[in-house]
Amino acid sequence: MQLKLTLAAALFALSTQATQTFSNTGTLTGWDSKNQEHSGTVLEVTNVYYEGPTALKMTQVYDSSYTGRYHSEVVKNNVYKRGDTGFYGFTFRLQESWQFSPAQSYNIAQFIADFSDTGCDDYMPSSMVWLVGDQLYTRVKYGTICAQKITTFPSLATVTAGVWHKIEIQSSWKTDGTGYYKLWFDGTKVLEQYDINTTIEDDRAFQFRVGLYANGWHDDGGMKGTQGTRQAQLLPMPTPPSGDISPKAQMNICDVSPQRFMDTRFVVVEEQEEDAHFSD
Repeated sequence: MQLKLTLAAALFALSTQATQTFSNTGTLTGWDSKNQEHSGTVLEVTNVYYEGPTALKMTQVYDSSYTGRYHSEVVKNNVYKRGDTGFYGFTFRLQESWQFSPAQSYNIAQFIADFSDTGCDDYMPSSMVWLVGDQLYTRVKYGTICAQKITTFPSLATVTAGVWHKIEIQSSWKTDGTGYYKLWFDGTKVLEQYDINTTIEDDRAFQFRVGLYANGWHDDGGMKGTQGTRQAQLLPMPTPPSGDISPKAQMNICDVSPQRFMDTRFVVVEEQEEDAHFSD
């Protein structure tokens, strides 16, 4: 089985307090690295894109004899540290024939850091965005690296195959109980949590990875369902979203699946003052 995700990403400045630190127009140039596991690939293509002329295509292939993980992602280092505030967004579209049942997890974005020196974990993701069946999930992780705690926010929205969806995240990365984490789905706020811990008690920098991570194949011990080929597309957001959003990064994703490919169209990472946010 092949799994492909098509992703196009875009980050936009939303206030004068933001400083752009990274942008990408759907090329392999500019990323710090790419993560391709087993038969997965990350390729720059010209035949699948949103506005063109290039995109990144992520492919992951299911193998019943393989017991490892299934990452096909591009990686940007030093996206946030504890104390930062940021905005991250993406749009995505599942192929019309996407098989939602039986439900399985497919991750499309994650913040992650290397904690191998602690003796308690290796590469550890904090917040992630993923699908389980047709439901959108996200989470925050906090506590210490040796005593991690997770708050999962399940079933935030129903994803429709063949339809473009937009996700926007705003986070204040704190460990003192003053953080916040918000998520918009197609312009509607579906999650708003204030006065919470939103990251691990550590000051190292986290990466931002976007692409296809078929985590359910590994975590469930195999692929569920019968759909051997799936496709997904990701697009950039053409305009900054409205509402109480403080940017550090805004990213667009479109189209997720097994054969999946991801097209990264345009990415910008921005830094802002940690206390900058707006209220409804």
